[in-house]
Amino acid sequence: NSLLQKMVYLSYKQYLKNFALLLEISTMKSKIIKLLSSPKLFVYSLVWLMILVTVGTVSQKDIGLYASQQKYFSSYLFTFGPIPFPGGRVVLALMLVNLISMMFKQNLWKMKKLGVIIVHLGGVMLLVGAGLTAMFSSEGSMVIEEGSKSNTVDDYHITELAIINVSNPNYDQYTIFGEPLFSSGNNLMHENFEFDITVLEYMDNATLETNEGPPTIGFKGMLENFNLVELGRDKDDMKNKPAIIFQVSGTFSDTDGIYGLIFGQSVPATININSNQYVMALQKKKTYLPFTIELKDFKKVMHPGTEVAKSYSSKINLIEDNIPRPVLIEMNKPLRHQGYTFYQASFIESPNGEETTVLAAVNNYGRLFPYISSIVMSIGLLLHMLVNMPNLFKKKKP
Repeated sequence: NSLLQKMVYLSYKQYLKNFALLLEISTMKSKIIKLLSSPKLFVYSLVWLMILVTVGTVSQKDIGLYASQQKYFSSYLFTFGPIPFPGGRVVLALMLVNLISMMFKQNLWKMKKLGVIIVHLGGVMLLVGAGLTAMFSSEGSMVIEEGSKSNTVDDYHITELAIINVSNPNYDQYTIFGEPLFSSGNNLMHENFEFDITVLEYMDNATLETNEGPPTIGFKGMLENFNLVELGRDKDDMKNKPAIIFQVSGTFSDTDGIYGLIFGQSVPATININSNQYVMALQKKKTYLPFTIELKDFKKVMHPGTEVAKSYSSKINLIEDNIPRPVLIEMNKPLRHQGYTFYQASFIESPNGEETTVLAAVNNYGRLFPYISSIVMSIGLLLHMLVNMPNLFKKKKP
């Protein structure tokens, strides 16, 4: 009996401990939900977002638009001196968590607060769309000469290293390395070629200077006659010319050495290894589309008496499954197809009169979210007003 009583006592004691632990967890959970669902958190996040907009706008004067966007709005944290501060993505994530947490409040789920619930759902939808846009959207340009075709979009900011095997007369074999791999000392290898590439230095902006002295031993290609000199980043990110210096090894021939590439160089770098010819190029990241755009005719209208274009448009053929469809892209009339939007951005006119159109291409997965969420929030506000309207007309009791 004594042993049985002791076992019952210990079991009851353990039960009390488990109950106390569950009660503590439940209390902590309630406190966390209360903290995350507090309207103060949303207000503070909104105030900090206003500060970020102000600071980011002012800083554009010194560091440029793109760098300001990356530092303050597209970052999780940024530093001001030695002190870290939350960036735009953290603030928007807090606002999203706050709106979702408020949906767990029991006193919110009432018929008279249906409009408030719908408004919150619209806000959640808006922030989810902003997240999709920030994480997965891309923008670039498509440059097409009159009478030519293109199915690639060049990214505005991201750079890549392309190793192209042009030995086969029927096709070219592309091997692409992305910009995140360009850290100094990183080794780039691939089964498509039998040599190694070691990154020595990557520059966000550089220029070429003539090498007046004798060629440095081991330097190959362009570096035999020119030096790559790093420059500070330009405020206009489109004007930056990235460059890379790398070492080719493993061929056990005169091809081994140190090479350099700069974006936009007119003469490509080529190497020949075992009857294979490789072209090396530093280019903007290319996105290959499942359709082709052919420029049939480009037209521009000039301001009277000036050389300034008033408007311009591109008459194109949208070719998909070998079926062409005529489309007119104008400055205020973009083409939307398969998630891409093509805007008439600018044009290039050569001295011999040949015209080239420049289309801005945007792939935005969250494009429809702002429209849908605005409609949802408007419906919620309207319902909230209708539900509470009878209270406005009630006479006050003495």
